[in-house]
Amino acid sequence: MKRHLFFVVGFMICISALATSIYSFVQVTRVETNVPSSTSISLPSSHFVLIAEEENNSYWRLVEKGAREAENQFDVLVEYKAPKRSNPEEQLKLIDMAISAKVDGIIVQAVNEEMFTPLINKAVDAGIPVITIDTDAPRSNRVAYIGTDNYYSGTIAGKAMLDDMEGDIHVAVITGSLESSHQKLRVQGFIDMISNEPRVTLVEVEASNISRLEAELKAHQLMEEHPHINTFYGTSALDGIGIVAAAEKLGLDDLYVIAFDTLPENLSLLEQEKIDAIVVQEPFEMGLKSVELLLDIREGQPYSMTNHTHTSIIRKPDLSLLQEHQRLGDKQ
Repeated sequence: MKRHLFFVVGFMICISALATSIYSFVQVTRVETNVPSSTSISLPSSHFVLIAEEENNSYWRLVEKGAREAENQFDVLVEYKAPKRSNPEEQLKLIDMAISAKVDGIIVQAVNEEMFTPLINKAVDAGIPVITIDTDAPRSNRVAYIGTDNYYSGTIAGKAMLDDMEGDIHVAVITGSLESSHQKLRVQGFIDMISNEPRVTLVEVEASNISRLEAELKAHQLMEEHPHINTFYGTSALDGIGIVAAAEKLGLDDLYVIAFDTLPENLSLLEQEKIDAIVVQEPFEMGLKSVELLLDIREGQPYSMTNHTHTSIIRKPDLSLLQEHQRLGDKQ
């Protein structure tokens, strides 16, 4: 009886296994018939890498957005790569990885020309065109630059301050970095614009290291050490926000503040008259045009080596026009 029972159980197990096998075969066959053949998969004709300064920085996300727009328009794949926090050494590693991957083009912010030139040259020697974006390395073998004329942006910031303020001006500068080429140009352009004005005193230049918190700490320290400061100029996107936060903690509401970039926080502070003027760059345009430029280079089309995007100053009355421009841009 037991032997008969074992036989029945074994027979049922075999039938179950056979049924499972047949079902699996049918399912695999069905899936395989629905998967397109390798010849039907179309890969992008070009693979570019955009290497930004900082992964989730709002400014660089706008650059990425422009590059994505180009990706939608053209037969191209754009990889967005960046360190979690601003770190030139990490950017250099990303360039080296892109060279090893034999990508078709590299777009990179050359935050320090001396550091970045060897790897830019290595990429170009390997047949990979390199475009510098936002920050140039003109002594390298990069094929082109696209972005702000950073020296000019400093001069228009200085002119805006001179136009807006009366009487003596005691100004402090909070800059993203004392080492970055583009930040130094923004400071130098500002200094050159105000240097012949006897009513202007440059009190100090401090670095925020592209950190809103550090911008606040440095501004707070300067305000306490130099209570006669009545003006601040911030040269990177988060500096203005930090300066305003420091002023609010000290109960100061009569500072003139000029900041960089149309981040939502900066625009809100401009609306509230806590920031008086903003230097406007075009990060979306930089991202879009850099991809277009690489495509032109790959196709042998004529191109310019230096391509400056538009830079301007806005004040509170200009906000409605800016918002309308952005609204129309979002619809495109």
